[in-house]
Amino acid sequence: MAWEMGTGFRAFKPRETVYKAAVCEKSGAMMDDRLIVALDVPNAVAGLDLAQKLGDSVGFYKIGLGMLTGGGLALANELKAEHGKRIFLDMKLFDIGATIEAAVRGLAQFDLDFLTVHGDPHVIRAAKEGAGGSNMKILGVTILTSLERADLDAGMIRPGDLAQITVERAARAFEAGADGIICSPREAAAIRALPGSGLIVTPGVRPAGGDPGDQRRVETPATAIAAGADHIVVGRPVWKAANPRAAAEAILAEISSPQAQRPAQ
Repeated sequence: MAWEMGTGFRAFKPRETVYKAAVCEKSGAMMDDRLIVALDVPNAVAGLDLAQKLGDSVGFYKIGLGMLTGGGLALANELKAEHGKRIFLDMKLFDIGATIEAAVRGLAQFDLDFLTVHGDPHVIRAAKEGAGGSNMKILGVTILTSLERADLDAGMIRPGDLAQITVERAARAFEAGADGIICSPREAAAIRALPGSGLIVTPGVRPAGGDPGDQRRVETPATAIAAGADHIVVGRPVWKAANPRAAAEAILAEISSPQAQRPAQ
């Protein structure tokens, strides 16, 4: 299978080929993969340029729907094969079970690390079936970090406390077999306390004093890690910075600070 584009990026190749290239060419530099940088830039050329500026300071990248038509899959292949990076494909898939299973089965042939689907149990079960024996982790989306209770009301989501609904959706996703979930940092501690909880990945993370943008349920990097997040996803505070590498390194220093330590259980 080949996915060609006219920007010089390599074709998007099946897992076996890409994985070997990543192992052979990875620099070996130690990187803290708790930080995932969201490549929410217009296209693959801009994404690769940002990754080159960040260099060996960042080892994990998120590629979402916004870049899908701008060469996102080709960029995923480039970052895996040539630079040894980990890839989080943020597709938030939602459909009937058979369609989800087929879509995930197609993506599972590539060396992706994380894939998001909606956290509904039938979607999680179908996605896990499609992932088969691959190493790709299926993450269920709970409630988007850009939403508040008024947004749930507008969407006719049942009444109740937003945080409680988020935790309940996380619990049901884990029961359905999800490897992890996506939630805001504000729900991370309650979800970490769930029996059988898995990976917790938190967007809605901003350095202290940073512009929240369209995010509503926001916390700092240290707070998110201390609350139980395994990974934080940060986009604009890095790629909009005058010095993206310095911005990423400041976040990395924060999540390694005493303020990011989890309370003793």
